[in-house]
Amino acid sequence: MSLASVTQAPDRPMVLIVDDEIANIEIINAVLEDDYDVCFALSGQEALDLAKAAQPDLILLDVLMPGMDGFAVCAALKQDRLLADVPVIFTTGLGDSEDEMRGLSLGAIDYVTKPVQPPILRARVANHVEVKRLRDRLAQMAVTDALTGLSNRRHLERTMEIETARLARQCEWLSVVMLDIDFFKQFNDAYGHPAGDRCIAMVASALTRAVRRASDLPARYGGEEFVCVLPSTDVAMAEMVAGEISRQVRQLGIPHERSGVAPVVTVSIGIAGARCVAGACAQDWIDAADAQLYRSKREGRDRISATVFEPGTPDRGRPDHDRAAPPRRAFG
Repeated sequence: MSLASVTQAPDRPMVLIVDDEIANIEIINAVLEDDYDVCFALSGQEALDLAKAAQPDLILLDVLMPGMDGFAVCAALKQDRLLADVPVIFTTGLGDSEDEMRGLSLGAIDYVTKPVQPPILRARVANHVEVKRLRDRLAQMAVTDALTGLSNRRHLERTMEIETARLARQCEWLSVVMLDIDFFKQFNDAYGHPAGDRCIAMVASALTRAVRRASDLPARYGGEEFVCVLPSTDVAMAEMVAGEISRQVRQLGIPHERSGVAPVVTVSIGIAGARCVAGACAQDWIDAADAQLYRSKREGRDRISATVFEPGTPDRGRPDHDRAAPPRRAFG
């Protein structure tokens, strides 16, 4: 399977077969094709390229290949942050326990000897794929907010660190949008905490509809606060996203009889944007957006405030770039 033609059914695991002998690939493919999407590579370097593109659930890796052998490929896979957790099963005709130990020490999880025995191969692949999927689900739960299904604060902070470092290479923009449900304590007092949880979940859904790019990250920051990370986005573009967030929340039409600004639930929003530079601290964007959120709340709520700042001085947005959108009073 070529690099450009890698496709995967959403409910079928992907297995990558790596072998320099096409006959071996055909045999293994015949054993697995009924239960898995299968792609293949004929060399070590092709295997690494295809693994990055396909993100397989398991790799069946031949040991003896010309050029980059299976040991070298396995070592490279385990050094790649995105591929390190993909289980590797060596397929080999070797019967040397020393070679087996070497492979296991590099991070492989199992060995299958050639010629393969179909029932054993199916069982071992199935077991290791299931273990990986369970591990992936646990990892996803660890970075997901249980109430809203959004990323949690832990995932947000990690993403911010990655994005500030990545975008600094080209001095690209990064903007952060922080929002807070207006008069949420009063909402809980009036309608009760179960209704408050439903309100938070509905606002999270509105946030997901408003933040559409795959590269953007909406997250629950805590309580009734949310944060959106917008890579390669300047403040003007971030304000457009924030405006759509506000509109989507209003369209929910959640009654709020104790709000001081509207008969329905609204949000206050703060935006901070800057060009990323080497050594920039991800927390600077959070602090600057939080300061703008506080400004929106101080100046009447149900509005958007934004700043362009220089990393290292997040609480001092340049005055000529600080701005707050006028309050919106057109209810409904």
